[in-house]
Amino acid sequence: MAEKVGVYVCHCGSNIAGKVDVERVAQWAGEKLQDVAVSRDYKFMCSDLGQKMFEDDIKDNGLTRVVVAACSPHLHEKTFRRACQNGGLNPYLLEMTNIREHCSWVHKDPVAATRKAESLVSAAVERVKYQEPLEPTYV
Repeated sequence: MAEKVGVYVCHCGSNIAGKVDVERVAQWAGEKLQDVAVSRDYKFMCSDLGQKMFEDDIKDNGLTRVVVAACSPHLHEKTFRRACQNGGLNPYLLEMTNIREHCSWVHKDPVAATRKAESLVSAAVERVKYQEPLEPTYV
């Protein structure tokens, strides 16, 4: 059975959107990547409204996987895992890709930064399809 992947690309204010064409990355992912059912961009994906957006998409569109292209997972992975769980999806069926530090902050050329962001989103979509639901254990 094919997965239904949601892709969410964050502007991070101008941190990402200053170099990466985030609208294009989101549109490209929705049109070109196999199994992507929903693809959106948002100004601050970590905000309450940003999180609610994909919580609602999980419920309304039956998403089975989520990819967030934003900042470092060290900063917001727990935030997005919680949002997945609030939407009814196992929080370990989330993949983050860091387009802030790996694209926006290291490239001077916006075209190169956008192409690299597309490549990272593509890899994250393929990777998340292989993830399996996990349950935390306490020791």
